[in-house]
Amino acid sequence: MGIRKKVKFRAAGATFDTVSEVTVPSFSYNNPGLADLIVKAWTDDPFRDALLERNPGTGRPTANAVKKATEQVNSFGKLTLKRAVVISEAEHDGNYTMEDDDEVVFVLPNKGRQPAPPPSSAPTPAELLETAKLLMSCTPNGI
Repeated sequence: MGIRKKVKFRAAGATFDTVSEVTVPSFSYNNPGLADLIVKAWTDDPFRDALLERNPGTGRPTANAVKKATEQVNSFGKLTLKRAVVISEAEHDGNYTMEDDDEVVFVLPNKGRQPAPPPSSAPTPAELLETAKLLMSCTPNGI
């Protein structure tokens, strides 16, 4: 499971045309703005669908999904990334392969991980936010 990156073999300064894939280390980063992004993706289906839009022929993120993810991660997280991609936990577990050296991949925790509502009410925004923060720390590359 993980995120993979395509690399060319290099030896003694020479670059070979052989391309291989290596697993990128997973990390955790706590950012309140990114936690807000998770909450929005959990509660706004069209927003989540836009982040996770895939090309039906390849299953890869569409240009629109990459644009939306980059804008939203930079906006919510107050970052200046060149290319951000949001993937599902299933894509992560299926060894998602990065398409660009500048790509930063974020894993959106499954919607089912949001807090269970108390009887006859929905989780409060504060409960959603705290759950998102926790999942950011335990989901590899979690946003």
